[in-house]
Amino acid sequence: MSIEIQESDIDRLYGVLKEAAEKSGYYLNPDEEMTRELVRGLLINEQRYGYRACPCRLASGKKEDDMDIICPCDYRDADLSEYGTCYCGLYVSQEVAEGKKSMESIPERRPPEKERRRHRMPGGFPILPTHPRILVWRCRVCGYLCAREEPPEKCPICGVGRERFEQFG
Repeated sequence: MSIEIQESDIDRLYGVLKEAAEKSGYYLNPDEEMTRELVRGLLINEQRYGYRACPCRLASGKKEDDMDIICPCDYRDADLSEYGTCYCGLYVSQEVAEGKKSMESIPERRPPEKERRRHRMPGGFPILPTHPRILVWRCRVCGYLCAREEPPEKCPICGVGRERFEQFG
């Protein structure tokens, strides 16, 4: 089965993702050719599975099993903080977007399938493991809350920098 993706569909989704990223303090990869191929992969996965699974990971075809890799995936923010890019390279840090840092290959954070299955409730819904390093951060300007190891580079609501976040709770 061949899946055909129209350039107009790539243009549309690329624009939607870029606008959403910019509003939320994220950056798409400045290599437009690469980014458009990743967008094509998202659209192929959407047609194939019914959801936009990460184009660089093997999706199962069962949405409940792949919730963690639906773009933007659960691993994006940790990858951006540590490596400056997400696993597939669609999202990059400000330093990478501005050419101050180069992209590098990063390791896969997604646990193996066997481990993911151990953390499921009846019905297939994931049980999120508690992680002692995950903190809750609060934007002192607008009150936005997020749970992650580090505060975001920019607040996705009001746009202030990470220095305006404080640990919450």
